[in-house]
Amino acid sequence: MTAVQDHSPTLAVPADWAGAAPAPMGVDQAFNGYVAGTVVHTLDRLGVWERLAADPLLDLRVLAAELGPAVRERVLRELVRAAATCGWLRLQDTDKVLLTTAGQEIIRMRGYFTWGVGGYDEVFTQAHRIVTGEAAFGTDVLRDEAMVALGSGQNDRAFMAGVLDEVLADVDFSVLADLGSGISARVSRVVADRPGTRGLGLDISGPATELGRRTIAEAGLADRVEAVRADVLDVCHRDALRDRLGEVDTVMSFFLLHDLLADPETRPHTFTRLREAFPAARTFVLADTVLRPDSADATSLPVFSLGYELAHALMGVPLHTKETYEELFAAAGLVPRRVVPFGTPHSWLYVLEAH
Repeated sequence: MTAVQDHSPTLAVPADWAGAAPAPMGVDQAFNGYVAGTVVHTLDRLGVWERLAADPLLDLRVLAAELGPAVRERVLRELVRAAATCGWLRLQDTDKVLLTTAGQEIIRMRGYFTWGVGGYDEVFTQAHRIVTGEAAFGTDVLRDEAMVALGSGQNDRAFMAGVLDEVLADVDFSVLADLGSGISARVSRVVADRPGTRGLGLDISGPATELGRRTIAEAGLADRVEAVRADVLDVCHRDALRDRLGEVDTVMSFFLLHDLLADPETRPHTFTRLREAFPAARTFVLADTVLRPDSADATSLPVFSLGYELAHALMGVPLHTKETYEELFAAAGLVPRRVVPFGTPHSWLYVLEAH
């Protein structure tokens, strides 16, 4: 691996991490934002954003016909009108709508809405029951694992893939493992771009793993990439996986580390155990979203951070600062070779060398 040293205590923080949403937030902004988020996600599930990405002029009659004979066209048109009210579409005439510049940005960032509205809707709407102890996350209240994985995959393709590709260009690997692989979109893309390599996607979610197997098959990579349902925390104790894990020379993981570090008893040894689970791995490419620095006096909010922090509080998963991650890496003998901002606000990507 080429030794590129970007690690610095004064790394530049992207300007958009401060965000543009005003704080304090007015009632009109909060309520309309809630409704608007639902509109974004609904149009995505209907395939409208994909159609508009391919052709910015959309005929609503054609769309209604494509959605099937049971479609409620009046409801569809009201949904489109709501999107136009938000400024993402422009009504051209009775039947046609045009994608706006603001709508193009919504398409690029729609993974956040898949994650939040699609994945965590029940967690947020049942928050009062979690707070009072009437319900508990994981038993009474669940997130939609497939939507969480899909949203992560959408964001990866939209604004993280380029950063990762640039970083991985300096990493030599033969067998790559992706921990918390979701629908295996990322590991499939990386392996497809590197002839002669193989990949292994590990994820605890059954639905995400099933979607991952479909993703791999559709990419024509069934002979090179495998999606396996597994709890990353106990992979080093899984005899069935030991041979496959022993072949891995590079490990990557994105936005899973906070889950691996949730238990304070095992937290100090998590990365040491990870190294033991992958004895041949010399390079670890790890990224996660960290706690925002103290923002008591902030006058703006970025996308995602508030939802990310609240969702994990409701799930009982603690989050950590950038400094905590670096202390844990050092304790496990993982030395940073590169550290770069990674798309989502307050997210950092590390290339670590095992010493």
